[in-house]
Amino acid sequence: MIHQKLIQPESIAVIGGSDNPHSPGGKILENLIKHNFKGQIYVINPKKDNVKGLPTYQNVSDLPGQVDLAIIAIAAKYVEDTVKILTEQKNTKGFIIISAGFSDTGEAGRRLEKRILSQIEKHGGSLLGPNNIGLINRHYAGVFTTPVPSLSPQGVDLISGSGATAVFIMETAMKSGLQFNSVWSVGNSAQIGIEEVLEYLDEHHDTQSPKIKLLYIESINQPQKLLKHARSLRAKGCYIVAIKSGSSTAGSRAASSHTGALASSDSAVDALFEKAGIIRVYGRREMVDTAAVLYHGLPKGKNMAVVTHAGGPGVMLTDVLEKNGLYVPQLHSKAVQDLKEKLLPGSSVANPIDFLATGTAEHLDAILTTLTDKVKEIDAIAVIFGSPGLFQVYEVYDVLAKHILQRKRPIYPILPSVINVADEIAYFHQKGLPGFSDEVLFGKALTNAYRQANVLLPNFNEAHSERKALIKLDDYQGYLPNKKVYELLQTYDFPVVPQAEFTDVTQALQFAEKHFPVVMKVVGPLHKSDVGGVRLGINTPEEFKKHFKELMQIDGAKSVMVQTQKQGQELFIGIKKEAGFGHLVLFGMGGIFIEILKDYQTVLAPVDKSFVLSKIQSLKAYSILKGARGKSGINIDVFADLIVKVSNLVMTYPEITEMDLNPVLADANGFYLVDARVKISRK
Repeated sequence: MIHQKLIQPESIAVIGGSDNPHSPGGKILENLIKHNFKGQIYVINPKKDNVKGLPTYQNVSDLPGQVDLAIIAIAAKYVEDTVKILTEQKNTKGFIIISAGFSDTGEAGRRLEKRILSQIEKHGGSLLGPNNIGLINRHYAGVFTTPVPSLSPQGVDLISGSGATAVFIMETAMKSGLQFNSVWSVGNSAQIGIEEVLEYLDEHHDTQSPKIKLLYIESINQPQKLLKHARSLRAKGCYIVAIKSGSSTAGSRAASSHTGALASSDSAVDALFEKAGIIRVYGRREMVDTAAVLYHGLPKGKNMAVVTHAGGPGVMLTDVLEKNGLYVPQLHSKAVQDLKEKLLPGSSVANPIDFLATGTAEHLDAILTTLTDKVKEIDAIAVIFGSPGLFQVYEVYDVLAKHILQRKRPIYPILPSVINVADEIAYFHQKGLPGFSDEVLFGKALTNAYRQANVLLPNFNEAHSERKALIKLDDYQGYLPNKKVYELLQTYDFPVVPQAEFTDVTQALQFAEKHFPVVMKVVGPLHKSDVGGVRLGINTPEEFKKHFKELMQIDGAKSVMVQTQKQGQELFIGIKKEAGFGHLVLFGMGGIFIEILKDYQTVLAPVDKSFVLSKIQSLKAYSILKGARGKSGINIDVFADLIVKVSNLVMTYPEITEMDLNPVLADANGFYLVDARVKISRK
């Protein structure tokens, strides 16, 4: 729980405050004063009697009365005693520790950090940091950095795991005219991490709260908390845009199963974000452009109008929109043709609408009035307007702002002349309106946000009803024996083909003769194909005996699995349990589609059927699964049921850490599970 005194203190003590604006304590004081903190500010500085005309004390014990919030910018070794006095004598509930030298430095620092946190929590307080830049909200600017952005209830909330990155995001955003409501830097996250801040924003959300949250995440410590509060905020009409850094494959662990090799930590992040409704981006510019898109609103449909007075940018924007799933349709209505009469000769209204380099504010007003009032097939409008530097364009930007603020449909201002009309762009941003400097980057941000924001969110209520464990797996660790796998899957009504294991060839042949043609597989070696441990299409007793003998002679062979042979489309379903996240469910076509083309989907269990169906449709091979070029497809509905059943199974047996159903064969008569591997771990 984040204490209200951290958010809205009536008094702040700056421990280590000074007159030097180039020191952390000095800059914190400067920011508090400059940005109009309304309460009492105290300074603790043992070498000064007066700092910036504020009440100054040599020791925290000298402070008069209680202090709501302490911002601490002194050496780490002095922090513990300072916190002890503040909690026990001054009833301080809010703490921001700017100082480094704690868990960021090693084990000794980690122990010191724990002791400080324990002291704060014992007295019911909240700690932001240590090792952070501080907190900015509409009550105070408690940071030692610049810039401090323009603050507005319509601004965005930023939560960052890196103080420097928060500064760089603010700088990028301010150049784009994006405003902020709050900026949280969590540093070491001793008590308050990104998840706790998101929880606070969720639980205190009301109709006046900002609708856009920006996250810079280096590690997800509590995936389920992040999931819960992100989904809750999405249900309240908010959008969350996140960068999760550290996505390279160098950090991925090796795994023995196909699923383990395919599913990396980053795919777990993707699955979590998708389930949470978080829009994932990969850099500061993309984050800010996406936030600006969301500020102006997403289109309700896919039809875009592009309005420009410069042909090249209009063409480039049209290209990126069309390549990424939005449309720039030709316009033929009478209203559009009438519009042409109001523009300069040579203007084009086909879409893109080009009203030439000499187009005026009046021309733009006529275009936007027609598009917003009379052209119903257009869902949103992008306006590109810069200047060759021959004249001022204040009037054009006034017209653009007027139409944006009417909010009849989203209008996106692309203002590329960042030097020629820098003053006019600043004037436009002063109206509280963010814009874009590059049409291609804008197009990518828009299409990415539109695609991710319209992903169907899984329905938790439908996803999984708890089932009793019908098979005991308590005695197993590592890979389950094939017999146990077969028993488990049969018990839960998976479509397993008839099969049995044998060490005796006579008994094996008696089984095989009832099921010819059969498949024979060696049991023992982990990767059967690598040791020549699979025989297909065995249809006579003589063949069977010969291959049985050969398989039992393979190094490590324990027995031979005999199965009815089935034909059909190869499919794949797998499970990998990712620490903290839960079970990832992977699925797609088998064979080269998985191993070479990487055509598979990853979702986070539990899943519901409608969500799974939408993900199956996202497979590149979806047209093949439906049936193509005279070949019959598979029953997509039953495939989705099978994936949900796998998800439910691992929710019932959370000790399953890896599972491969590969291949699952599908034909016109149904589905057949011909090979399965299940790994158990109790760690």
